Amino acid sequence: MKTSFISNLSVQSAMRQTINQVQNELIQAQKEVVSGRLYNIGEELGATTTRSLDLHREADMMQNLVATNSVVTQRLSSSQMALETISGAGQTALSTFVALAGSTDSTQLSTAVQTLTDVLDQFVDSSNTSVNGEYVLAGINTDVKPLGDYMTDETGARTAFDTAFDGFFGFPKTDPQTEGITDVQMQDFLDNVVEPMFMGGTDWQTNWSTASDTPMTSRISRTEVVQSSTTVNGDAFRGMAFAAVIGIELLNLPINSDTRAVVSNKAIGFMGQAIYGIDAERSQLGLSENRVRLANEVLQAQVDIVKLNLDDLEGVDVYEASSRITALSNQMEISYNLTARISQLSLVNEL
Repeated sequence: MKTSFISNLSVQSAMRQTINQVQNELIQAQKEVVSGRLYNIGEELGATTTRSLDLHREADMMQNLVATNSVVTQRLSSSQMALETISGAGQTALSTFVALAGSTDSTQLSTAVQTLTDVLDQFVDSSNTSVNGEYVLAGINTDVKPLGDYMTDETGARTAFDTAFDGFFGFPKTDPQTEGITDVQMQDFLDNVVEPMFMGGTDWQTNWSTASDTPMTSRISRTEVVQSSTTVNGDAFRGMAFAAVIGIELLNLPINSDTRAVVSNKAIGFMGQAIYGIDAERSQLGLSENRVRLANEVLQAQVDIVKLNLDDLEGVDVYEASSRITALSNQMEISYNLTARISQLSLVNEL
């Protein structure tokens, strides 16, 4: 009969390997319970792993769209607030022009000019609204302030007006000869000199605006792109600036009532068109806001569907995994106890 000998060290080494294996399985089971997903997706799914990757890519893409749509919503909301302020300022200016009704009272005219100056300041300030460092009414030139301050001649717009006045009439606004300006001359000046400075050519971009003619657009879903802001280069903005400027610069000059009526009528016509145009822009952006909201609802529904599919592929039974953790923990305890007893075996103790 042959006797084989097994050393304590070999038994301990075998137990140590068992413990390491159980520990790894325990860690994997714990991670599955926490995440609710398989620990090793590639090993478990095999050839269907590509489907899982495709679904994750789809979910990430849609969640990114939802995230960027929140930025679009913020831009649209800020644009709407700015346009609402501009429209309200335009209404104030229009009421001021109508209230004059050919008045020649110097106090009333001075008050009207001050009101129009405030309106123009509101118009410029609102046009320069920025969100997260982007000017929302600058078109695609979001990093550049679209309008300068007219009253301080920040961009040379006021100097350009004075130069045009001097060039047409042959004397500055402060000259006593302004009293002799006729209504026909004023109409000619407004129609053929000042109006083109705002409504045509490149004078607006040269003396007023650094904005782009192209409004911002944003992709809100796989197939939808919406206008997410507007630009102060639109006719409505130009018209409002034109009406406010001629009111500020010309209404309080020592001109006769017929000539002043030409200025008022011109300003009333353009201010009314400007308010209509601004409100039309608000409607357009309102449609964009609604489309973004609907797109987010669709995207969220799609994300939920994809997550259900991923749960079917990668999901684990949490209760089963918890039971496995309990079993593995018990196995660990038994292994530790056996290891402790084996380590205490010694020939000395038997002698």
